[in-house]
Amino acid sequence: MTLREKVGQLNQRMYGWNAYRRRPDGEFELTRALYEETDRFEGLGALYGLLRADAWSGVDHSTGADAQAGPALAHLVQRHVLERSRLGIPALFVEEVPHGLMALDGTVLPVNLAVGATWDPELYERAASHAAAELRARGGHLALVSALDIARDPRWGRTEECFGEDPYLAARLTEALVRGMQGNAAEQVGFSSDKAPVVLKHFAGQGATVGGRNSAESELGPRELHEIHLPAARAGVRAGAAGVMAAYNEVDGIPCSANGPLLNRLLRENWGFEGLVMADGLAVDRLARITGDKVSAGALALNSGIDLSLWDEGFTHLAEAVERGLVKESALDAAVSRVLALKFRLGLFEHPYMTPELPPASGEDGRSLSTALARSAVTLLHNKAGVLPVDPARVSRMAVIGPHSATTAHQLGDYTAPQRPGTGTSVLAALNRLTFPGTEVRHAPGCALTGDDRSGIPEAVAAAAASDLAVLVLGGSSARTPDTEFDANGAARTIVSEMTCGEGVDLAGLRLGQAQHALLDAVTATGTPTVVVLVQGRPHAVPEAAERAAALLTAWYPGPWGGEAIAEILLGHTAPTGRLPVSVPRSAAQLPVYYNHKDTEYGSYVDEDAEPLYSFGQGLTYTSFEYGVPNIVRDGTSYGVSCEVDVTNTGERAGCSVVQLYIRPLRTTVWPRTLELRAFQSVDLAPGECRTVAFTLGVDQLAQVGVDLERTVLPGSVEIRVAESARGALDAVPAVLDVQG
Repeated sequence: MTLREKVGQLNQRMYGWNAYRRRPDGEFELTRALYEETDRFEGLGALYGLLRADAWSGVDHSTGADAQAGPALAHLVQRHVLERSRLGIPALFVEEVPHGLMALDGTVLPVNLAVGATWDPELYERAASHAAAELRARGGHLALVSALDIARDPRWGRTEECFGEDPYLAARLTEALVRGMQGNAAEQVGFSSDKAPVVLKHFAGQGATVGGRNSAESELGPRELHEIHLPAARAGVRAGAAGVMAAYNEVDGIPCSANGPLLNRLLRENWGFEGLVMADGLAVDRLARITGDKVSAGALALNSGIDLSLWDEGFTHLAEAVERGLVKESALDAAVSRVLALKFRLGLFEHPYMTPELPPASGEDGRSLSTALARSAVTLLHNKAGVLPVDPARVSRMAVIGPHSATTAHQLGDYTAPQRPGTGTSVLAALNRLTFPGTEVRHAPGCALTGDDRSGIPEAVAAAAASDLAVLVLGGSSARTPDTEFDANGAARTIVSEMTCGEGVDLAGLRLGQAQHALLDAVTATGTPTVVVLVQGRPHAVPEAAERAAALLTAWYPGPWGGEAIAEILLGHTAPTGRLPVSVPRSAAQLPVYYNHKDTEYGSYVDEDAEPLYSFGQGLTYTSFEYGVPNIVRDGTSYGVSCEVDVTNTGERAGCSVVQLYIRPLRTTVWPRTLELRAFQSVDLAPGECRTVAFTLGVDQLAQVGVDLERTVLPGSVEIRVAESARGALDAVPAVLDVQG
């Protein structure tokens, strides 16, 4: 290969939607911009977002490629690339798959925070497998999926993209993601036609930016990085992830895209990662702030371990960087080999136009999977006087109120393609369809998500006062609109819609809109029992709901059919099984409130309680459970021990309990955290049924990060606590295990 051709393989300069345009007759034609890009490097290494559709790209059903047209568009672009490539090297089509394929007619899944609330890796693995099949059926190749960010500050607008605040939970779900999209690691020499290689983002520490501000600095010491922010990435690498994306943030002054110790030494040498490292959008060019120009910025990124850029100019000058001695051609060759190796694994040289069909329908269609995830994620936080599930003998008139009650647009989360009219089910529509015969359902929106317009509140109050039960659906939104202004990397810049969450939408406080709080006050003041449902992408601080509502549920952006899942739970068609993946604060002034802080003298405030309103792992169902004292059993496992605990359903309904095992080191060589989740297991029990739940206590459960920052089993004493939440674990009777290391 010539130097020019090599550099071309490492560039992902174009926005894919600029590579084509749709003619009035519905056919696609390639743009001059694509011709110029392929001529520049005699081919094309990778193309981002050919199928992407959203407000930023401006692509919708009138201008873009839907499910049927997508394969033909991919074929058209790939044929052009091969014609321009002297060596016949195909392009890699890279797409966003944040919660389902971000393309027209792609299945929209609940956001990652909702996935975290399911505590169900097996269900998520099936959903991820479906998303991969959709991507490949449309002609896409490589999936960009958020998985590695840990939600440590809910003011951050991208909290919805995190699996939660805990590294162990995130690690288990990251493994499930990789297995679902790529297949089993042992079978990953290549990828079958319905599987897609994954780029896990973002590596590393992006969830710990100061003040919850997007792309800000991260004040992370090496121990915090290794204990909290690296376990999910390591789990994904061990599962066989094809790539990782370097994060925007810096760690101790070194930007991740220029962090050789992080990318070359830790990721490649220590962890043995052989896959692709991609830069985030325009991150390489940002390095010019410290190098002085974009040529040296590109050289720094390549030398630090970046293989493939995203929209940057810096990587387009790598030939000049080689000629100036800033980069050795051997380093360039290593990056090119990793890009080409992924194309070979995908079979693109043999089948560049491969457009397989989705697997035959087997009940695991996109809608059913999306709804199943939503149903499993809805979390019941309190249920005073047992108003839920709705009792038809007591409720013949129901008021459905709130800005979220009759819409599906605000259930979808950020990074979502435009939906066809009629797609999805709102809470109101689902309650109208599913509620008991003879039940009268009244509706009033009451107010908007944002602002202080209270003119609709009197109508909502009248509806609530005339009903036996009020369902008040409040929350936030990450729905972008065409009038949203965007930065060059697609982050929202100027918010002119009801968007209150998502990339670029960070909050100083965690309150809902003023009118929403006024609506909550007014409806609960009627005396009608009120069920509050929060549809949100971050934990908002709404202590008034905890104080005044008869019941409180949270549904993290549950996807198009989330309204159906919420209604089923309200009506008792299914019982809630969701558990909090993040702690819920009383106010932003408390932050941080994550459960796994260091085990120190954790003081309170004079003016406010320091404890979260609801703790990590918390969630109720329509029955109750009793946990026995954990028992350490000597057996033949890797460390010779396991933990058993009896769980009993003490209520009158069948139900599911998520049994959570935490460790609390007592004597150890490093300063411990108060609690650390190390295992969990769901158990379904009939009324009165008791079952013994067993956990193996192996490396995953007992290892800690030592003084040398290596993860190993350290000698000392460790408490084993088993409960239904982190707060419950603090009060649980522990078993003590002496670990020899």
